[in-house]
Amino acid sequence: MDFIEGLGLAAGICTSSAIIPQLVTTIKKKTASEVSAWMFIVLLTGNALWVYYGIDKKDIPIISTNIFTLLLNVTMLILKFKYKKDGNEQAG
Repeated sequence: MDFIEGLGLAAGICTSSAIIPQLVTTIKKKTASEVSAWMFIVLLTGNALWVYYGIDKKDIPIISTNIFTLLLNVTMLILKFKYKKDGNEQAG
């Protein structure tokens, strides 16, 4: 792995892991009313496109970090709907 590839991997890890504090807070509080489902749907779309782009370019840092982010975003969406309170929380 050369320096630029390592730099790309480090950047991807930083941006991908930015959602972890929100996931932890959501799990601890068992509420996701402040979370926008639409934001995560848009992020999922963008990450899926980045994965496709990374595969086309054979760029492992782009592929791996965006797959990781996809998993985190899917987890957040699952929590959003899991902790929805009998229709009191809005989906977006």
